[in-house]
Amino acid sequence: MTPNPKTPLIQDQVALVTGANAGMGLATAHALLQAGYRVAATDLHTNQVAATLASFGERLACYTMDVSNLAQVHSACDAIEAHFGRIDVCVNNAGFLQYANCEETTPELWHKTLRVNLDGVFYVSQRVAPGMKARGFGRIVNISSFGAKTGGLSPLPAYAASKGGVTSLTFSFAREYAAFGVTCNALAPTFVKTQMLTEQVSPERQEELRKKIPVGRFCELDELAHCVLFLAHPMSGFITGEVLDLNGGLQFD
Repeated sequence: MTPNPKTPLIQDQVALVTGANAGMGLATAHALLQAGYRVAATDLHTNQVAATLASFGERLACYTMDVSNLAQVHSACDAIEAHFGRIDVCVNNAGFLQYANCEETTPELWHKTLRVNLDGVFYVSQRVAPGMKARGFGRIVNISSFGAKTGGLSPLPAYAASKGGVTSLTFSFAREYAAFGVTCNALAPTFVKTQMLTEQVSPERQEELRKKIPVGRFCELDELAHCVLFLAHPMSGFITGEVLDLNGGLQFD
């Protein structure tokens, strides 16, 4: 296959990962660095990602960014482009989850969840997409959720609605930028073994949820990061507007 002259080599590409200080974001940043990318890791705090991945040296740069704050998004992206020169891959991973059913969801919780999970994805994607379009290459990978399709196995209306919005944004960006070599896809995991899961869900409830998943376990962080790498790869250019389920065989009853 003749490579597209507009497609930069992986070692020349820069990947932006939001919510990179822990969990899925940290695992994704690590996987991208191991694959040869230069990585801009952003989060409200970056002490953990900076320390954990320090061995990658100058190929990692960390920036403070609140994805729900448009000014901070633009400031951080400006700094990333000034440092690395470009943003080729954008992984919209930053998210917020607080367990609350319909009656427990306050207006404040509702709006905070949508600001982080939905507004943040739009702000960051809107900022990086024009540069990708101008260069003729780009990959946007959004972290959606099983709950976007099903409402989830627990009543989480704010979270499910925000992730449903992420899925729709994925379709919209994919259609708008497909002709310019820019793809936009999403991952929809069920439960990933993160600190968020272990801190907010009791061991008894975790066991109940695990039994509902046919493979009998939660998704490993490395498995999710592997799927990000697949969608970010230059050879995935014919895949856009797709939502890849990471559900261990779980289907909505």
